[in-house]
Amino acid sequence: MNTQSHWLGYALLTMVTWGVWGAFTGVPTEHGFPDTLVYAVWALTMIPPAVYAFKRAGGVLQRDPRSLALGLAIGLLGAGGQMLLFRAVKTGPAYLIFPIISLSPALTIALSFLMLRERTGRLGLLGIVLALLSLPLFDYTPGARGELGPWFMLAVAVLVAWGVQAYFIKLANATMSAESIFVYMAISAVVSIPVALAMTDFSQPVNLGWNGPWLAAVIQVLNSIGALALVHAFRHGKAIVVSPMVNAGAPLLTAVIAMAVAGAMPGPFKMAGVALALLAALLLALQPEGAEVKA
Repeated sequence: MNTQSHWLGYALLTMVTWGVWGAFTGVPTEHGFPDTLVYAVWALTMIPPAVYAFKRAGGVLQRDPRSLALGLAIGLLGAGGQMLLFRAVKTGPAYLIFPIISLSPALTIALSFLMLRERTGRLGLLGIVLALLSLPLFDYTPGARGELGPWFMLAVAVLVAWGVQAYFIKLANATMSAESIFVYMAISAVVSIPVALAMTDFSQPVNLGWNGPWLAAVIQVLNSIGALALVHAFRHGKAIVVSPMVNAGAPLLTAVIAMAVAGAMPGPFKMAGVALALLAALLLALQPEGAEVKA
C-alpha cells in the first residue's frame, strides 16, 4: 500500500465515524443527558481504543520529555477546547459559535505551511480553499445576529485550541508513534472528567436510562475510533490536506444522514456547503503525492 492510500484510508475512516457521530451525538442530550456528562462518557470510550493502541505498540509508551509534552498538549488542547465550547454555548448563540469554530483547519493549514513547510499541488490547493469555504455554511443562519460577548472570545479560543491541536498531532508524528500520541490523548481526556462533572448542573434531572449514558457511549465510541484514525492519517499524510478533508467531509456525511433521517431538504446555504465539501474532498483525494505548487 502506498503512502497516499495509507493516509486516505485513515482519513476516510475518520470522516465516516465522525460523520455518523455528528448526526446522532445530540440525541442523548435531547433525552435529558447533559453535554458535560456526554463528555465524561466520551472520555471513557477513549479507553478501549487506547488499550488497543498500547498493545499494538508492544506495550511501550514513549515517555521522554518531548513526547510527554507533545502528547499531553495534544490531549489537553482537545479536552480544553471541548470544555470551553460547553461554556460558550451556554452564554452565546450556537448558530454563530459553530461557524467560527469550523474555521480551525485554517489555523492548522497556516501553521503547517509556515512551520512544517508543507505544500500541495493545484488540485489540493483548490480543495483546501473549497473545504474552508464550505465549513461555515453548514451552520450558517441567514440574517442571524448576536451581540459580541464573552462567548465570542470563547469560540475563538476553541478555534485556536483545536487548530493548534491538529498541528501538534502532525508535529508529534515526526518523533512519536501514533499509538503513543493517542494514549496521551486518552489520558488527558480521562483526567479532565472532574472538570466536566464540576460544570454539570446536578440540580436538574439527569436521564440515566438506556437513551442517556448507554446511548451516548455507543455514539461517542465512533468519535474515539475516528480520533485514533485521524492520528494515523496525520502520520502518513500532510496536515494541510488531511485537516480540511476530514473537517469538510465529516459534516458533509452528517448533513446527508440528517437529511435522510428528517426526510427534509436543507436550506440553500447548507446545500452549498454540502456541494463545496463534496468537491473539496474529491479534489483532495485526487491530488497526487509529490506534485507541489512552489511557494
